[in-house]
Amino acid sequence: MYSAVRTHDYDYPESEMDERESLYFDTISLADSEAAAAAAAHRKSLSQSRNTIYHSAVDLAGDEGRSGSSLRLGSGAAAEHAALAWQPGYRQSTALEHLNGGGGGDHTDAALTAQILALQNGRGHLPTGIGVSGSGGGLGGGGGDDEVSRRLLRNSSTVSNKDKKLPITYSQWKSRTYRRFDDGKRSVDFVLAYNGEDQVEEHRRKREIFETNLQREGLQLEHNKVQRVHFIKIHAPAEVLYRYAEILKIKVPLKPIPGQEQVFAESEHQFKSVVSRMCRSLFSSVQLNTALFPEREPRIHLEFSRNYLELYDTEHPNFFDASTRYSIINFILQRQHFVEGEESADNLGIEKLVQDSVYTCSYTLHDKDDRDRLLKEWANITKWKNLQPLDQIKDYFGAKVALYFAWLGFYTQMLIPISLFGVACFLYGFITWSSDPISRDICDDNGTIMCPQCDRSCDYWRLNETCTSSKFNYLIDNNMTVVFALAMAVWAVAYLEFWKRYSAGLVHRWGLTGFTHHVEHPRPQYLAKISRSKRLANRRTTTTTTTLQGNHEAKPKVTLDPDVPFWSIKFLPNFTSYSIMVLFICISVIAIAGIIIYRMAQRASHSILGSENSMTFKVMILPMTAGVIDLIVISLLDLVYSNLAVRLTNYEYCRTQTEYDESLTIKNYVFQFVNYYSSLFYIAFLKGKFVGYPAKYNRVLGFRQEECNPGGCLMELCMQLVIIMAGKQVVNAIVEMLIPYLMRTLKELSYRHGWYKSHKDNRLVPYNQFTEDYNLLPAESNSLYVEYLEMVVQFGFITLFSLAFPLAPLLALINNVVEVRLDAIKMLRFLRRPVGMRAHDIGVWHNIMTVVTRIAVASSAMIIAFSSNLIPKIVYAASMGDPELNNYLNFTLAVFNTKDFQVEPLLGGSQYVNETVCRYTEFRNPPWHPQPYKRPMIYWKILTGRLAFIVIYQNIITMLQGILRWAVPDVSGRLLKRIKRENFLLREHIIEYERQQVHIQAATTPTTTATQLKSEEGSALRQRQRETDDNNTNTSYV
Repeated sequence: MYSAVRTHDYDYPESEMDERESLYFDTISLADSEAAAAAAAHRKSLSQSRNTIYHSAVDLAGDEGRSGSSLRLGSGAAAEHAALAWQPGYRQSTALEHLNGGGGGDHTDAALTAQILALQNGRGHLPTGIGVSGSGGGLGGGGGDDEVSRRLLRNSSTVSNKDKKLPITYSQWKSRTYRRFDDGKRSVDFVLAYNGEDQVEEHRRKREIFETNLQREGLQLEHNKVQRVHFIKIHAPAEVLYRYAEILKIKVPLKPIPGQEQVFAESEHQFKSVVSRMCRSLFSSVQLNTALFPEREPRIHLEFSRNYLELYDTEHPNFFDASTRYSIINFILQRQHFVEGEESADNLGIEKLVQDSVYTCSYTLHDKDDRDRLLKEWANITKWKNLQPLDQIKDYFGAKVALYFAWLGFYTQMLIPISLFGVACFLYGFITWSSDPISRDICDDNGTIMCPQCDRSCDYWRLNETCTSSKFNYLIDNNMTVVFALAMAVWAVAYLEFWKRYSAGLVHRWGLTGFTHHVEHPRPQYLAKISRSKRLANRRTTTTTTTLQGNHEAKPKVTLDPDVPFWSIKFLPNFTSYSIMVLFICISVIAIAGIIIYRMAQRASHSILGSENSMTFKVMILPMTAGVIDLIVISLLDLVYSNLAVRLTNYEYCRTQTEYDESLTIKNYVFQFVNYYSSLFYIAFLKGKFVGYPAKYNRVLGFRQEECNPGGCLMELCMQLVIIMAGKQVVNAIVEMLIPYLMRTLKELSYRHGWYKSHKDNRLVPYNQFTEDYNLLPAESNSLYVEYLEMVVQFGFITLFSLAFPLAPLLALINNVVEVRLDAIKMLRFLRRPVGMRAHDIGVWHNIMTVVTRIAVASSAMIIAFSSNLIPKIVYAASMGDPELNNYLNFTLAVFNTKDFQVEPLLGGSQYVNETVCRYTEFRNPPWHPQPYKRPMIYWKILTGRLAFIVIYQNIITMLQGILRWAVPDVSGRLLKRIKRENFLLREHIIEYERQQVHIQAATTPTTTATQLKSEEGSALRQRQRETDDNNTNTSYV
């Protein structure tokens, strides 16, 4: 029992106490058996802020109590202490063993409850549950408990050392019940929350039915009603986990099997070669801290079956890890009804209850110890170079989230070699800057007059005005451009193939080999959708009957999973959904076309951005402003369509969550592909290709088409790529990190400074894990979609257009190094813990990247052929016998007679009024030719060379990619060999176990004949053999 605490001996001025001390002091007095009865008598006299605190203390066991056991809330300095209690550095995380002797003894649950309630207004943790160290006032750094207890136990001449012992401190309580039931033993696996002031009878009835059904399934529930938001704590006992693990075909580790050590030893010896050991020692600084993240021992896994319960290692710490428990409970919550007598697919599941505001939310709990460890060693920018603890991430978030971080980390590491090669190509351009004949001739030229770039208001201009831009253009259009494009194409395939190989090892280690979406159960939303379909009325339910003592008793209808025909039911929703997607693609193309028209209509922006004859305007300002406008339009369309795509996917008949995610992903990515890449494709393939010539310009809506600079369009493509790629990353960082941070900060400030004092009684005070996590942002089931989309769009940027900017992989590498840590911080600090989901790969995203890789081959070939000077240089050198390209610039400029202008320019006082000849970038005959301004033979030679290059380049790259795919199998031969040997051991082990079970059964039933025994043994062995054969490819180690 608790030690008696004499409250009258702690009588010190109220001005020296804050709210937490007063409440804590009152509750300790309730622990005395004589003070329990007085608590009920004095409850009404407590302040309004303490009513909820003592609401649950009415059941406190006791006999008689003294009056005057409660101290009132102080004022003056107490207000300052109360404000200080909400400062980030004011924490209560240090146990008071030096005051309590290191043990609390046996404590009754009632007294514990009273202390829990008393301490809730004294919590100093941030709403996220992550403390921020502070040093002010001597109360920072986790000294909140010490301060309270020291002030409660001040030296008094009348108090003996024995009486100074507190019943239990806050830290001791937190260690027992911070995320557990009140008994301090059962863990809280899931939490439901609802508004305690909800007086709607229908809601109350639905909650009652739903919770009753949960208890029938074996789940254990405990209510917490001390604040305006009421919580229901859920715990899943082992029996429930066993039952549903078998239903869901979850794999768990087995006890050691004879012979497995040899298999593991041989495979580890093969894997840990001399080269791998050298690399490990060389990069020891990036390795994980083995003290915090120890290396897992390999184990063989098997789908759980209660028939083989003796074979499983139930004592293994990862037998049912947290993510597995949460996924099982979530599966139960999604499939429980909340209406009696009308049990259908339309009235089941926690999501429907949350949607109808019966519950405000349902979520799993963060684990403070594991989260703090991950925050320190993983979700930390300073740990940017360290490897990720993938096994611990899998245990904490589930395999689906862990695979995302594994893929992102692998993708980031694969960017290192291609980034270094891109830097080398860029440096090559700097080193050979002065050797470029085109830029040298442009800068040295003083007499070449170029034709006006627009009608009427534009003047003639000198070619050497583009000297600077031509030099920058050489940095990305040089002899290394083709080599870099070739390396990028090979790198993209190597990255995808090696990822499949790497992920196969991860999946095998996590016990998910052989897992497919066919194992998944139907989504409750899908069942609800087909339940409302009149066409499926005869297929969706069936009624079963049972015979009991000659009477037929009808059971409730059982919801089935009927086959939904495509053409009669699925076609219309799918057609509508994808038609709207096409409509938005058209809107995106129209928006991009509008930006192109803006670029053509230069006059509209001249008065704002500068003179039309300024090369700064022509080369820099206009492309940059167009790029910024393009980014704004892209972001707005992205925001609108992303929300619409979810509604469109909900309209479809997606049976499983995997099918739903894939449908949403395909619709979104196709739109994003057009939205993000269309302007870049325009610059790469269309701009300057169909301009015409001064005597006959091709026009769009009366405007002349844009022309490329004499050096080509690659420079502008580079600028547009950098603006969109970098701008998108900045926008994503703001949306993903800054907005959640500002929302959390605003909520903290409102609590800290009392901005909503009128609603003080309605605020939710976080005092344990489930109240802290309640204030976090919800983790959606498809929350990883945005993360994948961001990275896959980036992958498209660097594979489709990086030859226009060799430093693009380096920008992606820098972004991804930070992105890994920011995503980890967001998931641990700002989001509730997601429900763990199983996965064996990254899903449809791998197929999307494969398609992008194939498109990138054609894109690179066309950009090199039509947007660079490679092919014209080769044809010129071969035709003119000038390998030094001394006269190449003059070769690319056609001559035009100013008398042949279609629209005469308004020159006014220009110095070029008397010019009779100007030059323009084209391959056309001069005006004195018998066929003036027609295409010469050299143009057709260059066009033939460009087409031939595209064909040759694509075939070479396709051949190299095919060889690479063949040389790098999806699963390594070593891993396949290991899986086969593990399957053999497992099969033999199960056969031996079945044989032992048959003999044990025979020993307990001596009447069984030898023939029957042999028949039963053979039948059992054949049955088990068939079961194990079905799972031969499904075993793995961890």
